[in-house]
This record gives sequence, C-alpha cells and structure tokens, in this order.
Amino acid sequence: MITYIKKIRFFYLQHIKFRRFEIGKNFYAGLRVYLWAKNKISIGDNFYIGRDSQIETDCIIGNNVIFANKVAIVGKYDHHYQKIGIPTRLAPRIRDKNYNWKGLNQTTIIEDDVWVGYGAIIMSGLTLGKGSIIAAGSVVTKNTKPYYIYGGNPAKEIAFRFNSEEELKRHLELEITTLKELKNLSST
Repeated sequence: MITYIKKIRFFYLQHIKFRRFEIGKNFYAGLRVYLWAKNKISIGDNFYIGRDSQIETDCIIGNNVIFANKVAIVGKYDHHYQKIGIPTRLAPRIRDKNYNWKGLNQTTIIEDDVWVGYGAIIMSGLTLGKGSIIAAGSVVTKNTKPYYIYGGNPAKEIAFRFNSEEELKRHLELEITTLKELKNLSST
C-alpha cells in the first residue's frame, strides 16, 4: 500500500506540480521540495532530491544525481541590489517579467553522478563536474572539476574521489557495463 501511495505522489509531482519542467525516469523527491526557474529545469534519470531542498534558478541536472536534505541552488542575482534609490527589498527581482539586470541567462549545470551533501548551497551559473562530491554544509561559488570532492565555505577542492587514476579508469569501465545492465532490466 505504501509503495502505491509513493508512486501516486511521484506521478503527481512529476506530471502535475512540476509539469513545466523536464524530469527523467525514477524521480524521487522528499517532502517540501520546491522547484522554480525563470525558463527551464531539466532533470535526468535517477535523480534523488531530499526533503526541504530547493532549486530556484535555471538548471540542467544529469543522470544519477543525489541531493541530500536541505540542498539549495539559488541565484546570485535574484534582486537588483544596485538599483539606485530603491531598497533591495523593493527592487526588481528575477521573477518579475520586466527584470532586465544580471543573471537572466545563467544556467546551473549539474553533470552526471554528482552527490551534493546535506545543507549545501550552490550558487547559480556554475557547473558541477561529472562525479564530483560536495560536502555537507558547503557553499559552492565556483565550478568543480570532475571526480573531485569539495567542501567548506566557500567550497574548495579537498581530494580526488578515487585513490588513483587507475581506479577512476576502472570505475568508468564498470559504470558503462552497470548502466547497460540496468537499462536492459528496465526495458524488460
């Protein structure tokens, strides 16, 4: 019974509540997840977004991505804070139709196999490289390299995800096989 209720909930989220966005197969969203974009959110297959997380910017997310609870992707320029003579609270904001300041063409890109830890914040317009990991509580203000671990405020490179380049090579070889097997299983 619980599985059936979950299926109905995910169907509702994917096809009704978030219908204006592109969402791939096996979408999972925890409670109180919020998605908003001025133009586009595109999410690949097998995306997991934990409870109380939010995406509030144009975003392209790859396959097999994990967002822990309370992860946020937020805009750098949500409010025109340099509008002369107007308090920031009253200034034009990116949600307004007539907004014509910075940030309009920024898209955040989260490549395949990225894991973003609990409470991390990612600023808009960045690219998180394939296979990268963002530590819990980090604030990401710059692009990340593929297969590296980042942490801190602002997030800095901590370590390579694998013990060696040989391990990464083996991972990539096995990953292709694993993904093919999973695709075959889901099509039968």
